[in-house]
Amino acid sequence: MTDKTAFDTATRIAAGDDGTRHDNVAIALHWAVALLVVVQFAMAVTWDWFAKPTRQGLESIHISLGVLLTALILARIAWRLVPGHQRASPESGLVRIASKGVHYLLYLLLVAQAGLGFGFRWAQGHPVEFFGLFGIPGPYGELARPVRRQLHELHEWIGWAIVIIAFAHALAALYHHYVLKDRVLKRMLPAARRRSL
Repeated sequence: MTDKTAFDTATRIAAGDDGTRHDNVAIALHWAVALLVVVQFAMAVTWDWFAKPTRQGLESIHISLGVLLTALILARIAWRLVPGHQRASPESGLVRIASKGVHYLLYLLLVAQAGLGFGFRWAQGHPVEFFGLFGIPGPYGELARPVRRQLHELHEWIGWAIVIIAFAHALAALYHHYVLKDRVLKRMLPAARRRSL
């Protein structure tokens, strides 16, 4: 047995991979990213409803959760790149191509969104703070207002794009489950939830 095969086997066993669905690590990362995307989006579209101190508090939480979301996105991509953790799509033909395309597009948008979030904060001349525990200083100082505005607008537009595409992705999974009655949705559900469906 080669070192690579031993590593692949060990990580699959540790992650609870039974070969019929995504492993526990992939499932946990998927749902954690999905939850954080929803929370981040909800905060961003509602904080203007509140008084300035509350809004600033929500923005601070948004920044900290953005750091966490960035780490989870990078972990999810790294985990997918580990040999043996990819699952062949049960779809075929154009549906399979569309499914893969949507997944790659979401990864691309999530990475771009994280980069824009960091870039916007640094363009304001501030470090990216993580719940007051530490700050990640930027490579440059405060940038001109038009540049900041452009970064902010791109961050907003990509946020909307992620939510819309993720919503379509969720609808497609429900269509597979309730109409096509295949295993697409069950492959990404925790074991207890799969048994109840």
